[in-house]
Amino acid sequence: MKVGCIGLGDIARKAYLPVLGTQPGVELHLQTRTPATLSSVADSLHLPPGRRHADLDALLAQDLDAAFVHAPTGAHPEIVTRLLEAGVPTYVDKPLAYELAESERLVRLAEERNVGLAVGFNRRYAPGYTQCADHPRELILMQKNRIGLPEHPRTMILDDFIHVVDTLRFLAPGAVEDMTVRARTGNGLLHHIVLQLSGDGFTALGVMNRLSGSAEEILEVSGQDTKRQVVNLAEVIDHKGQPSLRRRGDWVPVARQRGIEQAVLTFLDAVRAGKVLSARDALATHEMCERVVREVEERSRPGRS
Repeated sequence: MKVGCIGLGDIARKAYLPVLGTQPGVELHLQTRTPATLSSVADSLHLPPGRRHADLDALLAQDLDAAFVHAPTGAHPEIVTRLLEAGVPTYVDKPLAYELAESERLVRLAEERNVGLAVGFNRRYAPGYTQCADHPRELILMQKNRIGLPEHPRTMILDDFIHVVDTLRFLAPGAVEDMTVRARTGNGLLHHIVLQLSGDGFTALGVMNRLSGSAEEILEVSGQDTKRQVVNLAEVIDHKGQPSLRRRGDWVPVARQRGIEQAVLTFLDAVRAGKVLSARDALATHEMCERVVREVEERSRPGRS
């Protein structure tokens, strides 16, 4: 099975290549336009020259069975278009694109060509979070905070807050009937944002503070007088009277803890089985993020009270 990896930045090197590079039956091919990076990463994986490619044309000439796209978001539309038009099942880091129209176009193209397209929402596979799907979820609260990193609204929401939006959608026990957005901006940058989703019998809150003084990710689901809390995807704390704590095992790889290994294997298994994966549900997350972006941009306009 020939698998291409396009883009060799931190996320590819730290999370995806350790999984892809150890899969039996996978012939891994790398592509990046940076020669030094291509050489060093390929050397670390002991890949021969024939599996190192400086441009997308050379990679596509290998007759790939599947591809993983880890290039910067701005390059996603062009790269994913080329792959889908070549009939290559594609897994791409979130988001598909910064603009909703481009994301919609890519999903339509995949459907028209009957080619699998998957978006890397790894938290849907993270063990701590999948355990929350089996817990009462009358109230869901997710915080994903950073230190000193206010950004332009579209960039912050589509590159990072999208994880919060997708996790709330994944865990919502019913249809979302109402959405409310609150945000603080300054000098055109988004400092913090709060998203509230609600439906029949549940409320879901997503919070991101880029000036929080702490880099942390905390998920809580509660209902029926019980609560489950997941801290930094590594610790699961159940509250029912006295809290009980379960930590990630010492030998559990980070990629497995964060759901990346499971997402990769699910995608590869689908390709092997000839199953065409759909990105329609992932697109629904992009659509919700676009609504959030527009709300924030509207609220940050000068003179808006």
